[in-house]
Amino acid sequence: MSRQVHLSCCQCLATNRLPESRLARDPVCGRCKQPLMTGQPHEVDEAAFARIAANTDLPLVIDFWASWCGPCKMMAPVFEQASGKLEPACLLLKVNTEESQSLAARYAIRSIPTLLIVHQGQEIARQAGAMDLSSLERWVRSHL
Repeated sequence: MSRQVHLSCCQCLATNRLPESRLARDPVCGRCKQPLMTGQPHEVDEAAFARIAANTDLPLVIDFWASWCGPCKMMAPVFEQASGKLEPACLLLKVNTEESQSLAARYAIRSIPTLLIVHQGQEIARQAGAMDLSSLERWVRSHL
């Protein structure tokens, strides 16, 4: 029997419980019927981040960025491509540091882009600066 995992819907923030084996088979939210795994990073604010972090068993890979940041703009398409390759092993989130300043302060974000891997409320890894796709994938997989 497959282990049950909790996964928050990034659309309606409902907590879904499903067998781990179903993660790779396009699961949908029980409440809003939207896909739980989209192959795209999810832009979240502080409230959404709190719900997702508290109610998701998967590791979260978080890109802290800002719209005025040149390296962040270069990193955005790489992070998007990585999402399609790394799901369902983890969930990729984007946090705009200009809009979510207290969340950036909580994680002591000093430069952007900064990537964090957080699992069950604990920071697992941190990487500052832009990365290419293969480096990003290798970095994430080495910490999962």
